[in-house]
Amino acid sequence: MGYAMAEAALEAGHNVVLISGPVNVDLPRRARVISIQTSDEIYDAVHQHVRDCDVLVMCAAVADYKPETVSSEKIKKGNAAFSLNLIPTRDILASLGKQDRQFLLVGFAAETSDLEQNAAKKLLAKNCDIIVANDVSRADSGMESDENEVIILLKDGQTKKISRASKKNIARELVKIFTDTRENCLTKKMW
Repeated sequence: MGYAMAEAALEAGHNVVLISGPVNVDLPRRARVISIQTSDEIYDAVHQHVRDCDVLVMCAAVADYKPETVSSEKIKKGNAAFSLNLIPTRDILASLGKQDRQFLLVGFAAETSDLEQNAAKKLLAKNCDIIVANDVSRADSGMESDENEVIILLKDGQTKKISRASKKNIARELVKIFTDTRENCLTKKMW
């Protein structure tokens, strides 16, 4: 969804900085692409570039946990059981919601149950301006699919839905919603 969002924003005439891990899709030609490998690298890259943006769209599916230690060499197979200790990754979206900000903060919620309720909780907990929620438990929509359907929750209590469509079409609609919301924030001083 992130690449579809970047393409839609570029089509609408916006400048785009795309922070991305390894992918097997073509990079948007006019976007400034920042390549990362780890959750710590994306955290640092987002915080470095956020001060230059008007709208920050956080739709990467960054892992919630990472290995506590990383081996520089292959771990050889043995006969004994092997345990891997995981620690939480830094919560990028929550860290941004705590800032005194002049940008619109948009988060995504990939949910497998209670879609709207969990998205509403995330909107408040992360102090976002908008949450875009999608059900990732379905094989025909969301991750690993070219189609999606989403529910958009806005901080002011509005809810909007975009029915099942290609990710490109959904991204175009989302860019319009984000642009309108950003303009309304500037005129109404919602921050």
